[in-house]
Amino acid sequence: MLSNPRLALDAQELLAHVLATLPGGLFTVDTQGLITSWNRGMEDMTGYSAAEALGRTCDFLKGSTCFGGPCTRDGQTCALFAHGHVHGKRCSLMRRDGSRVSVVKNARLMRDSHGALIGGIEAVTDVSGMVELEQEVATLRSVAAGRAHQGRLIGSHPAMLQLYDFIEVAGRVASSVLIQGETGTGKELVAHAIHMASARSQGPFVKMSCAARPDGLLESELFGHIRGAFTGAVADRKGRFAAADGGTIFLDEIGDISPTMQTRLLRVLQEREFERVGDNRSIHVDIRVIAATHQDLQVLCDQGRFRRDLYYRLAVVPVVVPPLRQRRSDIPLLVEHFLDRLVRVQGRPVSGISPGALHILTSARWPGNVRELENAVEYAYAVCQGGELTEGCLPPGLLTSEPKAPPTRGSKATEAAEIRRILAECDGNRSQAAARLGVSRMTLWKWLKRLDMEA
Repeated sequence: MLSNPRLALDAQELLAHVLATLPGGLFTVDTQGLITSWNRGMEDMTGYSAAEALGRTCDFLKGSTCFGGPCTRDGQTCALFAHGHVHGKRCSLMRRDGSRVSVVKNARLMRDSHGALIGGIEAVTDVSGMVELEQEVATLRSVAAGRAHQGRLIGSHPAMLQLYDFIEVAGRVASSVLIQGETGTGKELVAHAIHMASARSQGPFVKMSCAARPDGLLESELFGHIRGAFTGAVADRKGRFAAADGGTIFLDEIGDISPTMQTRLLRVLQEREFERVGDNRSIHVDIRVIAATHQDLQVLCDQGRFRRDLYYRLAVVPVVVPPLRQRRSDIPLLVEHFLDRLVRVQGRPVSGISPGALHILTSARWPGNVRELENAVEYAYAVCQGGELTEGCLPPGLLTSEPKAPPTRGSKATEAAEIRRILAECDGNRSQAAARLGVSRMTLWKWLKRLDMEA
């Protein structure tokens, strides 16, 4: 105890100032657990003034937990006096308006210089913002986990966001899936994403292209064969269906199979069993079938080239992959992704792609879709000599496939004026002007010559 009253008064004043200026909440209790001080931080945090809190136990805050259960109620002795301290305890307190605030509590008992108990002190930190961030991060992680199976699928266009939703829907069910889309859109990537989003993700994912294969070879590949089934069958062989047992089989270009193979496949879908070539014993498999085609199977059904009952078996969950021309806003993302991968694999850095080259890429028609774009970026990376991919690095076929119409369709004078304006804005640099117009330098030169502007 302090013997000098003046020093004691100074200490009390100092304590009062400390309590008032602490950014968090702090209060003290006596040996009976009654609140003896209540700082401004506690007032702001709980809505209770010091006058309302002093002389009460802290159970009026209805804390959610302290020592493994709800805080003491009905004036019982606070468990702090039995345990001696509280460290980093998450809790929620009830505010004066009935709402709750998330806090972290630290408390300990106070003793005088002789070791006699004089009360307790508790610091309370408002962590509501942190809790909200934690919840947001948890939500984002959940979303990310749900999207993680999309693998190499890249894009934020609404059409791709809708595709991601379809992937998740298809992953939640065990039904057959038919993926339709143009060549090069990434149907195999979608199939693999559906497999990874499903309950079969730990099982095998077996791929098989049905394009341009004679029935005998396709039958042996899908169902397997026994030794001696045909010339060259020197040993038993497991087919793709057997290899996919417990997982997913992906049948690409399903529209190319013959009527005979369509009949055999229909039985597998109905019965989940088949016979190997040359064998009469049935093999039962637990598989999920995902098929893909660039053709319109409904049209093939109308033409009598594809069994309608097989189509209905395959297209329980239909998924359509959008072509690249319908999501041009994703092209910069795809270009960046392809460049990053090339740099990682080949080790030669690039500083990026010029605006002109990117404009040409985003303006091209891309009949080969993402696959064609990937090849174009790889070509540009291979021939690029500087640190940046420019228009001159792009494949010649891509440049010559540009539209040949001038920027306006008015008189020659109007067209010439428009081109002069763009050239002036580019300080006469024809490469930049061509990039602004979305054409190659050769195309711009032809326009200049036709409009009598070539000097």
